[in-house]
Amino acid sequence: MECLQRAMLIFFTSLGVVLGSALVGSLAAVFTGEPPVRTMIKLAYDIKIWAMVAAIGGTFTTLEILQIGLFEGQVLTVVKQLFFLFCAFMGAQMGYFLITVLAGGN
Repeated sequence: MECLQRAMLIFFTSLGVVLGSALVGSLAAVFTGEPPVRTMIKLAYDIKIWAMVAAIGGTFTTLEILQIGLFEGQVLTVVKQLFFLFCAFMGAQMGYFLITVLAGGN
């Protein structure tokens, strides 16, 4: 898989995890009598790091690749992994932003 294709897959996976968890999780708030909008924003914020982990396929693989790249001098591998982490972060942040905007937050 090309680097750009994998980056897009990571971005949208991270975005989807945040959006899906916040929207579906807010249903539980409806059933339990909690305010769904506040719950949705809190869930979107809390799930961001886990969305990144899910999108890149687990942290240990990424850390292992970074270690190999750093200690064996494979700079391109390190740059690609950092780019993938950045894409996962941007996807999670975009999901949080969309939930916040849809919920009428700041």
